[in-house]
Amino acid sequence: MANLVDRADAAEQAAILRLENEIVTDSPLYRSGATDPRVSPPWFAELSGNPPPRILSGNDPRLPKMPAKPTLIDYFTYRFGPSQHLLQSARLAKKNGCSEKIIFACLLHDISVIGMLVPDHGYWGAQLIEPYVDEEVSWAVRYHQALRFFPDAEAGYEYPQTYIDWFGPDYQIDDYIKRDYEYARNHKWYMSSRQITVNDLYAFDPDVVVTIDEFVDLIGRHFRQPKEGLGFDNSPSAHMWRTIIRPTKFL
Repeated sequence: MANLVDRADAAEQAAILRLENEIVTDSPLYRSGATDPRVSPPWFAELSGNPPPRILSGNDPRLPKMPAKPTLIDYFTYRFGPSQHLLQSARLAKKNGCSEKIIFACLLHDISVIGMLVPDHGYWGAQLIEPYVDEEVSWAVRYHQALRFFPDAEAGYEYPQTYIDWFGPDYQIDDYIKRDYEYARNHKWYMSSRQITVNDLYAFDPDVVVTIDEFVDLIGRHFRQPKEGLGFDNSPSAHMWRTIIRPTKFL
């Protein structure tokens, strides 16, 4: 039986992903937390191999192929994680008589969580969609992250029991969240962002299935789809969309 050192070496080698003799690299942020990002990843040493290795520099064959000119719906279809939370939140906003703008904001409010990053998801999500949506929509997505920690009885929003369960009753909110809440509370679009929290589903119904097809027309009216394809239009956030397409692309 292999000793611990041998098994550790084997595990390290297994962590060096290979696809048809190509090394698959990953970004420090993907490893951070699971490992110390200051430590070189297993594939790093192989870059100086002799002969030089081939490195995956394009599409990752483990992922479904995206269209040449992808749309927002293509990202929902081929790259985003389970999106029932967003879809059900948008349907709830529609049921509650919200405007199309608010329904659309609910559809996108956690887009970073399902497609990119969980930390500071309101800020990342807003930056991701800013070039393509009405300014009020991206603003509402950005500040819902702060507003969700503060109840508003008049708007019908209570602090979620889910947060008490997850974070504990003594959870301390970050200072920047408090600051942004105070700013948003006095902003002309406060209620737009607050409506996201009101229609947010902190425990969506697993027995209800909503498809993106229900919102195709809404997206068509409120999302400015670039003719070059989302990620290839040279917008300030195009690089973020390209990263979602090719998360293991080298350089």
